[in-house]
Amino acid sequence: MQSQASLIAAYLEETFDSLAAEDEERIAIIVSQLEVTGGAHVVIADSEGNIIYDPSGRFLQNNFPAHYIKMVLEENEISSSNDISFSMFSDGAFTSTAFTPVISQGIVIGVVSFHEVDTDQGSLMLEMQNTIRNISIIVAAFSVVIVTLIIWSVMRRVTSIMKAVKSVREGEYSYTIDMSGSDELALLGDEFNSLTGRLRETDEVRRRFVADASHELKTPLATIRLLSDSILQSDDIEPETVQEFIGDIGMEAERLSRTTGKLMTLTRLDSQINDEMTTVDMKEAVIAAVRMLKPLAAGNNILLRTHLGDGCTIRATEDSVHHIIYNIIENAIKYNQPDSSVFVRLEQVDDLIVLSVKDRGVGVPDEDLPYIFDRFYRVDKARSRDAGGSGLGLAIVKDTVRDLEGKVTAERRKNGGMTFTVEFKKAVAN
Repeated sequence: MQSQASLIAAYLEETFDSLAAEDEERIAIIVSQLEVTGGAHVVIADSEGNIIYDPSGRFLQNNFPAHYIKMVLEENEISSSNDISFSMFSDGAFTSTAFTPVISQGIVIGVVSFHEVDTDQGSLMLEMQNTIRNISIIVAAFSVVIVTLIIWSVMRRVTSIMKAVKSVREGEYSYTIDMSGSDELALLGDEFNSLTGRLRETDEVRRRFVADASHELKTPLATIRLLSDSILQSDDIEPETVQEFIGDIGMEAERLSRTTGKLMTLTRLDSQINDEMTTVDMKEAVIAAVRMLKPLAAGNNILLRTHLGDGCTIRATEDSVHHIIYNIIENAIKYNQPDSSVFVRLEQVDDLIVLSVKDRGVGVPDEDLPYIFDRFYRVDKARSRDAGGSGLGLAIVKDTVRDLEGKVTAERRKNGGMTFTVEFKKAVAN
């Protein structure tokens, strides 16, 4: 349209030095000779902005503001910037308009306006609007449905998790969540199931510990009561028998004292009630423990042999190191073969302090080896009771070593017996 307006303006420039109302017929002849797009309306104004040619009956002036024509006439510089064109859509029709100045000898003598109303494009625009609106409605409805389903799915799974948490809080540790998928909620469900599994194991350990502790305390108490009742209910009991019964009562009281003492030690470890750690010389601690256990070893015809290296220091408390060394060596003596030996070795390997205790006892069957550090666990219960064991010594060792960030292992020896190994990080000198 801009090109057609420029074409008409070029013919008028060649024909007229100025445009006036009396030139309307000549202008009409020129316009009629040119090829104008069907349906387009041509309007021509003079240099004052007065309409001098409008075969449509002043269609342009009645439908568009006259200031567009004035804008073209008032441009100071004559260039392509004088051209004005725009398009708009209203009332179901697509309207396009172009304005071009008519220039003669460098002076603007008029304006050619080209105006077209295209209802076909308007109908197409309306169809596009309707299509976009319908698509928007469908997309919005679909989005609402999808979002609702997503929210419902998430809330259902969250509700399931909250129900599971409530059940576990009430003590139902066997409750599990069946959460499908691989998103964050599914991972949370897996972690929850793992947590409840650990809670079940912990609860089972606690129940077994309480039952075992009760049994361990009940047995010596029952024996003490039975012996004391026997003494009290017999008027003619012999003094030798009384002395024997009193000796048995003392033995049971000693066993009860040892068991309660070890239970207190485990309670202190579980509660993490630890003294302030210092630098402890493992060699001195081993020498002290061996000195205390020599009477027990002599009573069982056990020879204690040691090989202790110097400079084996760790960060710990003296009591915790004593518990570890004493319990391991005592265990090796009690469950060793008569007329045998226990070998204690202390050395530094790289940046580790390694304590190993070897005996020549019957050893531990492979099926029992993973459980020997459990509380109250005994491989041979009858033999353990005869040896005075409570099943707590190695449990104390494991918990104490763990608190000191060390490592304890047990393995069978090829020629019989066991080897217990404890490793700690060497203390860094200040």
